[in-house]
Amino acid sequence: MQLKTLQQVALQAASSTRLECVLKSITEGLASDDSVALARVWLIQDGDECETCSAREVCPARDRCLHLVASDGRSQVDPDAVWNRTDGDYRRMPLGVRKIGRVGSTGKPEYHCVEGSGLSWLFDPAWAQREGISCFAGQPLLFRGEVLGVLAVFCRAPLEEEKLLWLRTFADQAAVAIANARAFVEIESLRARVELERDYLRDELRDTRHPAGIVGESPGIRAALDVVARVAPTDASVLVLGETGTGKELIASAIHEGSERADAPLVRVNCAATPHELFESEFFGHVKGSFTGASRDRAGRFEVADGGTIFLDEVGEIPLELQGKLLRVLQEGQFSRVGDEAVRSVNVRVVAATNRDLQAEARAGRFREDLYYRLAVVTIDMPPLRERPGDVELLARHFLRNVTSRRNANGLLLRPEDVGALNAYGWPGNVRELHNVIERAVILASHDRLHLDLAPAMSVPSTAEGAEPMVAGFYTETERLARMRRDVLLALERADGQLSGAQGAAALLGIKPSTLRSRMKSLGIARRFE
Repeated sequence: MQLKTLQQVALQAASSTRLECVLKSITEGLASDDSVALARVWLIQDGDECETCSAREVCPARDRCLHLVASDGRSQVDPDAVWNRTDGDYRRMPLGVRKIGRVGSTGKPEYHCVEGSGLSWLFDPAWAQREGISCFAGQPLLFRGEVLGVLAVFCRAPLEEEKLLWLRTFADQAAVAIANARAFVEIESLRARVELERDYLRDELRDTRHPAGIVGESPGIRAALDVVARVAPTDASVLVLGETGTGKELIASAIHEGSERADAPLVRVNCAATPHELFESEFFGHVKGSFTGASRDRAGRFEVADGGTIFLDEVGEIPLELQGKLLRVLQEGQFSRVGDEAVRSVNVRVVAATNRDLQAEARAGRFREDLYYRLAVVTIDMPPLRERPGDVELLARHFLRNVTSRRNANGLLLRPEDVGALNAYGWPGNVRELHNVIERAVILASHDRLHLDLAPAMSVPSTAEGAEPMVAGFYTETERLARMRRDVLLALERADGQLSGAQGAAALLGIKPSTLRSRMKSLGIARRFE
């Protein structure tokens, strides 16, 4: 066995990323040496043929064994013999049994020579005599302390100690090539799975959501969608304004999906949930050792979003000291990781959202004015749900279809009294709260009836006729009780004084009749309605 042969085979094996090519290059390369009769590779894998395996009687454990995955060689007595098959009698070898199994279980090499120990180490001495086999060398394929398998070589000439050392080194290099090929296969498999899931989720969203992902026909929603349609094909930065739960993230998704960046990532950063000391690392990444806990290099969100869109939710929460670096990315497309002097470039579109008045924040010195104008090239206002009374029923039915389909709870419908209760509620939590109410109602439904858990007395008044705006942002106890009294009286009027039943005031308010009676008593409302 020549050193030059081993070097050439090692280089060829290392140059391939496909496992079958790596294995083939190992056995074919070794078998090309004149002194080698047969070269084989077994890898440790889960047991799969235990019931039919020829070695089952001597196998100590049937969960794992050595699988023959590559073979090559030449017969000196039969030119037509095929030695590259992997489906013969030795396709499975128990760990710890015979010379191959011992190498696989102990991780220690074995060398046997006819001149020193006769033929006792051979399972088929007649074959060895016919083929002029002189020695056997079995090397463990070790990678980071783990035995991956066994490399076995049957030679027609004894191997000197120096050549055995070469073979040991070659086996280590072969193990690295095998481990790298396996890792590459796993990475490709994960990538394919992620792409499949991405495509599936994208298709599912397109199938189940309304155009642009927003449900509603109110003037405010139509105006927002009109701006989305105009701005999406451009690269302009967009600032989405609105209360919490109004659907600002859906607007960001609609902008991304309507742009030429739709096939690239949409990366979301919740600025309100990011600790101030980690903002810079979260945005721009860091290098190993740049701060306590930085055990490895890490890419930031802007780097991940390269070529796509980054959505900065609650952008008003970004610390003032970091806003200058954010402005640099927006203006120049450049940044540096924490602890790294290298300047990196990205091409990212920014969509930001906030429930704050950023102009007021800028005047107060809490937000950079230049950053505000850079973010707010185009602004989109998302109206709160209380200003979209006509959309409540549309949204509720949309959410009900999605939730019942997902939970396999078909048959649940919104009754007229349910719709009335939903329209009477003020929705301080906006669309997000409505979604949660519908999902909770489906979970708690009984006898094919939804259970709407609302608290109209504590809600923000709707813009329906007779409602009073909430000026201070909260109600005093006197105002709360007055509002509760008005709600109860209005429900009783609409129900013609009936408390219980499907059309009763309690159903309209989303509470039990007993709760309504108790509330009427505490509010001094006469029982004449009953």
